[in-house]
Amino acid sequence: MEIGTGIGDFAGAPAGVDGLIAQAKRAEADGFASGWFANIMGMDAIMAAALCARETKRIELGTAVMPTFPRHPHAMAQQALSAQAIAGGRFTLGIGLSHQIVIEGMLGLSFAKPYSHMKEYLAVLGPLIRSGSVSHWGSEYRVNAQLAVPGGKPCAILVAALAPKMLALTGREADGTITWMTGPKTIREHTAPRIREAAAQAGRPAPRVVVGLPVAVTKDVAGARAAAAQAFLVYGALPSYRAMLDREGVEGPADVAMVGDESAVGEQLRRLAEAGATDFLAAPFAVPGDGDAVERTRALLAKLARAGIG
Repeated sequence: MEIGTGIGDFAGAPAGVDGLIAQAKRAEADGFASGWFANIMGMDAIMAAALCARETKRIELGTAVMPTFPRHPHAMAQQALSAQAIAGGRFTLGIGLSHQIVIEGMLGLSFAKPYSHMKEYLAVLGPLIRSGSVSHWGSEYRVNAQLAVPGGKPCAILVAALAPKMLALTGREADGTITWMTGPKTIREHTAPRIREAAAQAGRPAPRVVVGLPVAVTKDVAGARAAAAQAFLVYGALPSYRAMLDREGVEGPADVAMVGDESAVGEQLRRLAEAGATDFLAAPFAVPGDGDAVERTRALLAKLARAGIG
């Protein structure tokens, strides 16, 4: 299992351009396999990845994730291929539906048919990224278009797929999934087997399973759980994440956070790899009363990233 780290908003540290670049360069120097950018209400994640790609040489840079509803798949493909050209082949496009409260409540767009939307979105996005051409006539998108971005080789497409139908779609049409607030039991029993079965039936390579979770290396386990419960409270109320927490059989986000000393967190990561995760997306978080927790967490993750897990 490869170990990557969040950058910017995903790392709990919103930053300007210079700050993002500094985080990416540090992640590369520390030996992390990948750096991931959330696309929330701050800097555009694809643009941030492209900027950081100019200042790094090895590390994979990806989005986790770009909401699909606000951006036409042709525009998404064009931007992704441009980032891929800038990154010299190190860019990965992660996309997702976002949430009804965001798409309808904040942006005023319909969230009525999320599965149909993603199915058609991938039917347009995939061909444009892989071959530079698409002809699609559906109920949501009617696109007959081309793209030719110099240096823009096809990039991997990952989908934030959680529910069974979305995992099956992702296995057939994309290169893997990115999860959030999904624990090891659910990865082992639900996520990994469903997406792998769909990919195999479609004759596609084994998909990536990128698992994003909060993590804190500390001896104050109770304090860390309390901090995680507060910091990640909103995710326990969003329906898609709530469904994954219910599958895991836990009360809230604090219960899937990876917490403990170096040995305990290392063991939790090994169990995650055994459950089927191909990549870990670390979201280190602060623990009140333990001012060294974030740096201690980064140090352990960097050590394990260089050594490898699973």
